[in-house]
Amino acid sequence: MSTTITHWVDGAPFEGTSGQLADVTNPATGAVSGRVVLASERDAQHVIACASAAATGWASTSIARRTQVMFAFRELLNARKDELAAIITAEHGKVHSDAVGEIARGLEVVEFACGVGHLLKGSHSDNASTGVDVHSRREALGVVGIISPFNFPAMVPMWFFPVAIAAGNAVVLKPSEKDPSAALWLAALWTEAGLPDGVFNVLQGDKVAVDALLDSPEVASISFVGSTPIAQYVYERASRSGKRVQALGGAKNHMVVLGDADLDLAADAAVNAGFGSAGERCMAISVLVAIDHVADDLVDRIAQRARTLVIGDGATASTEAGAKEADMGPLVTRAHRDRVAGLIASGEEAGAKVVLDGREVQARGEADGFWLGPTIFDHVSTEMEIYTEEIFGPVLSVIRVASYDEAVALVNANPYGNGTAVFTNDGGAAKRFETDVQVGMIGINVPVPVPVAYYSFGGWKRSLFGDTHAHGVEGVHFFTRGKVVTSRWIDPSDRPEGGLELGFPRND
Repeated sequence: MSTTITHWVDGAPFEGTSGQLADVTNPATGAVSGRVVLASERDAQHVIACASAAATGWASTSIARRTQVMFAFRELLNARKDELAAIITAEHGKVHSDAVGEIARGLEVVEFACGVGHLLKGSHSDNASTGVDVHSRREALGVVGIISPFNFPAMVPMWFFPVAIAAGNAVVLKPSEKDPSAALWLAALWTEAGLPDGVFNVLQGDKVAVDALLDSPEVASISFVGSTPIAQYVYERASRSGKRVQALGGAKNHMVVLGDADLDLAADAAVNAGFGSAGERCMAISVLVAIDHVADDLVDRIAQRARTLVIGDGATASTEAGAKEADMGPLVTRAHRDRVAGLIASGEEAGAKVVLDGREVQARGEADGFWLGPTIFDHVSTEMEIYTEEIFGPVLSVIRVASYDEAVALVNANPYGNGTAVFTNDGGAAKRFETDVQVGMIGINVPVPVPVAYYSFGGWKRSLFGDTHAHGVEGVHFFTRGKVVTSRWIDPSDRPEGGLELGFPRND
């Protein structure tokens, strides 16, 4: 019997009034594991109102007390991360080690937020003008909305909510309806950590819930991660209602391998970055750009490694004694698996060479799981659909180029600018690459250049709508707004005769 997955409001589950439900499946079996409630407009407004009621009290809570709650949440999450990882594996399908890995990256942001007091400090200028002092301060926005994708149900929300909460805001999180349970688990953990009711809320749902957050005058900002068309929609609609927006969109990340690179290192990196988490991540490497004279050797090394990957149920290692954990799990839904398989067929029909065909996978799991193995295409051209589309699956396309300049031109011509990497042993080429590529996050012999939490995450071009990246100092500034206070305390003995001055204030 499947369970009902609810909203979370004021420190407790809330079923809502819509009566609308959607199936949640286990991607490794194809079986329905639960049913998530879908918010009505009325449900959404109730959740937002509860967050609004809690926001003022939390913003006025001392930084010391907020920090204590952050530390308590960090300790609870670190101690019980395997519980959350099991939930992620059961609903998303990624293997347990991948799930633990995403939690670990999210924990980095929680730890960063534990020190947010340092970044909330204002500045002070004494006697900026004669008898005049000036100081600045940062204040919470109020209620902030977070709309997160299916591929990282724990990490992506943690890019935003630790900083938002530490800065004094109340949060409404709208998780993906494909894997909604992680958000509820996190909400219950916040309550256990001592966060006041109403400061962290979960609004389950589909477009109705999203639009309610985008339109509500009580929601001050929106943080979004997802596809580029939806990111643009979120940015434009939320901006029209006067909100601050950071909308992180899609990607087509290139990994450039120069002729002097360590090919074993590059091959290992291409497999890890192309097929880890079944390729369902915005920082996956989906295009490998190889200098002609090393391309044959490099493609062969990548294929050899990819053929050894075990595809199967990510929960196997924890349920069968002695079983090796699979390297890669299923895709998140049957519809998404079928879409990716269709794109593989498109690449084959367009004339790309199929080096490894993931449609032929023999997975270690139930027949109804949403399986697709690693796929490698060689001799891909830029007009092919497998290059122009963000596939979001375990598909690696190899494009051959004659030179460094041709490789950089290819990267820069792409409409996305999320992440890229170069593999080389030439320090001068690596330094030049940093400057030449028009991309927000760059790896030098690092295939997935996700920055540590005290730097900010985000791309360029059609990978970001809005001006502010996630977490780091930019994240703190996004979730706060500044005030500047100019003050003068006049000694009565210095008051001008008559006490009246009509001139413009002087800067002296």
